Amino acid sequence: MIEPAFILVRPQMGENIGAAARAMLNFGLTRMRIVAPRDGWPNPKAVAMASGAGRLLDHAGLFDDVAGAVADCDYVFATTARPRELVKPVVTPERAMEMARAMAAEGKRVGVLFGPERAGLENDDVALANAIVTVPVNPDFPSLNLAQCALLVGYEWRRQTAEVAPEVMALARTEFAARAEVEKLADHFEERLEAAGFFFPETKAANMRLNLRNMWARLNLTRAEVQTFHGMLRQIAYKLRQQGE
Repeated sequence: MIEPAFILVRPQMGENIGAAARAMLNFGLTRMRIVAPRDGWPNPKAVAMASGAGRLLDHAGLFDDVAGAVADCDYVFATTARPRELVKPVVTPERAMEMARAMAAEGKRVGVLFGPERAGLENDDVALANAIVTVPVNPDFPSLNLAQCALLVGYEWRRQTAEVAPEVMALARTEFAARAEVEKLADHFEERLEAAGFFFPETKAANMRLNLRNMWARLNLTRAEVQTFHGMLRQIAYKLRQQGE
């Protein structure tokens, strides 16, 4: 079973990275990824705080952006306490890790995004996720420390001991498309839409693209479906060229 990758997005303090590593190892999780840490990498303060979990830091993946960090993931959760103007399922840590274990049992790769300490994940980060994880905390004080959030999600992962998963996706001899494959499809669609003049007016183009990216991430496409979409776009473009000749 492939355990989830915990992806720390633009973490600001080495101590919090180290504490998150300790929280992960407490519950048997070892796959850490770090996106653009503020104070560079490696970080001696992270090593000191990690204590016996230092080996997680030694093998942590370092990425320049979130898209690269989730490129091989079949399903991505984003942890956030703030409401978002994005249409996505919102689940508790318990439900998220139930889903993660069911997918991992099928050989799927799951990622969990954790935002920077100051303001959490940005909408562009959350748009790359399939679902949002929100902890039912005090609404008057919802902010969680990075390591605390990692601890809560790690605990729920460890707690899921049922042999039979409560929910699985029947994939009919195919498999989920990796994030990189979905991103390529999104690029292909944007290219065709750009040629058709869809992104108008220019002042709204950026938000239109963000909404499209969010939609693609939410659809949970299989590889076969991604190839079907590519084929549709190529056929439409071919027919339009014929008509123009």
